[in-house]
Amino acid sequence: MDALRIGPLALAAPVVLAPMAGVTNRAFRRLCREFGPGLLYVNEMVTARALVEGNEKTKRMLRFDADEQPRSAQLYGTAPGTMFEAVRRLVDDHGVEHVDLNFGCPVPKVTRKGGGAALPVRRRLLASIVGAAVRAGELDGVPVTVKFRMGIDDALLTFVETGRIAEAEGAAAVALHARTAEQRYAPSARWEAISELKAAVTTVPVLGNGDIWEATDAPRMMAETGCDGVVIGRGCLGRPWMFVELVDVFAGAGQGEPPPFGVVADVMRRHARLLVEDEGEAVGLIAFRKHAGWYAQGYPVGTDVRRRLGLVSDVGGLDRILDEVDPHLLLPPESRRLRRGHTEGARPVALPEGWLENRDDPTPPAGAELLVSGG
Repeated sequence: MDALRIGPLALAAPVVLAPMAGVTNRAFRRLCREFGPGLLYVNEMVTARALVEGNEKTKRMLRFDADEQPRSAQLYGTAPGTMFEAVRRLVDDHGVEHVDLNFGCPVPKVTRKGGGAALPVRRRLLASIVGAAVRAGELDGVPVTVKFRMGIDDALLTFVETGRIAEAEGAAAVALHARTAEQRYAPSARWEAISELKAAVTTVPVLGNGDIWEATDAPRMMAETGCDGVVIGRGCLGRPWMFVELVDVFAGAGQGEPPPFGVVADVMRRHARLLVEDEGEAVGLIAFRKHAGWYAQGYPVGTDVRRRLGLVSDVGGLDRILDEVDPHLLLPPESRRLRRGHTEGARPVALPEGWLENRDDPTPPAGAELLVSGG
């Protein structure tokens, strides 16, 4: 596989960690980087308006290790001026070296305000937002990328147009989650859409996202679609070692067997302690509970262990639970592709009133900038 460059950034393999709310914080990114250095690991999404206004929660979400390079963050926003200023804040105040723009979030509280996956419907507004972010990044040579879905639903597919707009406005790469907003997460990703986008966007890298559950899925996606790289989302939940597997697979090595539970338990301890280091024991362990379920998913640890992991409240308690589990337990072959994270299926997309009536309206949606950080 050819090396992947995003603007001035050269990656060790054509692999990007997808920003995931409540997941891709500093602790998780550090763990992933320890397994697969030299890739692009994107911080969880923050809201442009909250960043510009100095929201303290947003500032806490933008924590990076001293040795984390490149520093990468994702922005959500719906107004060009706010997006320009937010990119400048990321660069000037937080040392960010790559910015990703979110136009794919299907969550109703985002789309009903015209943001996330709803925004590409308004193509002139989309162009002005992307252009503003790119201009802000260009002042320091910081590349801006754009991530989006196929469209609202099958009746309104916008991904080819969105990709071309982003390319024309100077985005350094585009990434497609190969589902519509209506489909959310449950149906299989439609990789053929990635092929269509790659054929339409010819001057910047096109990245594919969706249904990469094992490392070998990544080169298969690239071979089948012609895309230039992959974005890893739910596939790495409870499996941060996936990034070394991806590096190995792209280097020509085969994918090894899943680790025994003793190795998984050691990673769980490490992850929990990193969260505690950032958030304190009480908050850190609450945040870890969902990760504990993903780590244990598929391993035959028993229902009592799963229940207790879901209630763990201190590091000592976590250690005691893990010490009780046979470290030699293996992941059964039929469990290797179990889906983790969001699993909800199709539902209608919430949109602002009249949102579909004038696709060339360049006006930012009323009230959208009032969303709190991390929405």
